[in-house]
Amino acid sequence: MSWRCFPARRTLGRVKIVVSGASGLIGTALVPALEAGGHDVVRLVRRRAASARELEWDPAAATLDASALAGIEGAVHLSGATIGRRWTKARKAEIRESRVKSTAFLSETLASVEPQPSVLVCAGGVGIYGDRGDEILTEESELGSGFLSEVGRAWEGACEPARSAGLRVVNLRGGIVLSRQGGALARLLTPFKLGLGGRVGSGKQWWSWIAIDDLVRAIRFALEGTLAGPLNVVSPNPVTNAQFAKALGKALGRPTVFPFPAFAAKAMFGEMAEEALLTGQRALPARLLDASFAFDYPDLGLALERALEK
Repeated sequence: MSWRCFPARRTLGRVKIVVSGASGLIGTALVPALEAGGHDVVRLVRRRAASARELEWDPAAATLDASALAGIEGAVHLSGATIGRRWTKARKAEIRESRVKSTAFLSETLASVEPQPSVLVCAGGVGIYGDRGDEILTEESELGSGFLSEVGRAWEGACEPARSAGLRVVNLRGGIVLSRQGGALARLLTPFKLGLGGRVGSGKQWWSWIAIDDLVRAIRFALEGTLAGPLNVVSPNPVTNAQFAKALGKALGRPTVFPFPAFAAKAMFGEMAEEALLTGQRALPARLLDASFAFDYPDLGLALERALEK
């Protein structure tokens, strides 16, 4: 099946969009951008709705008033428990279920809404490719193995009810999001500012990354356009972990001479270190580039400067 485009009923102009995970790192940047673009945004929240701009849902209990989604033209699904902690059996179950179950429920609900929405944009990660060394990875590449890959496959598969119902579904495959407000960069800032930063393990593993401003623009591009299927939302210039550490040290004006040995990472984070820190993916945004999407911050140094000034 070709994923190049989708015969959408129309591209989205100024319309009503529902967003899950709106209070997270990406959501707090995306929602204002959508509103600034003229869209009417309704946030899915897991508490009592405080205004007409919020809608209560509980994906674990499969509760959401589908009738309240009438008039929705698009949805952006960003919910999911963080992977940035040591993985216990219970934690792995939470990571998987928070993504797969919520996506399946939202997908089924959107498929039942009348009139039917046009598009679902769902979060995901380049971890779906598994550990591939120096191999260049595009959306056409085979998927990999490991926990994150298995979660990624199930996550994307959970969108099938919406896809089968005729919605245009875009499955984002993101990398490290550069923002000092949260995520990997925020966790790295303290040790690097103290001059205690450095490569992790060998430093040869590839880290695919994206500036949060470019990520927000890419999500809007996916939401408002005609692309469908998997979409690598990463910079066209991935770097090795060692290069990332050097660039961050330079941006902060600090040395990067304290490596974090592989054995220490494994001792501290266990399986999470092996899949998320010591291995990586050299992913390229082939489909975004083919669609003439222009990155504002394609180079790591400039992207870090931007992230650190915000």
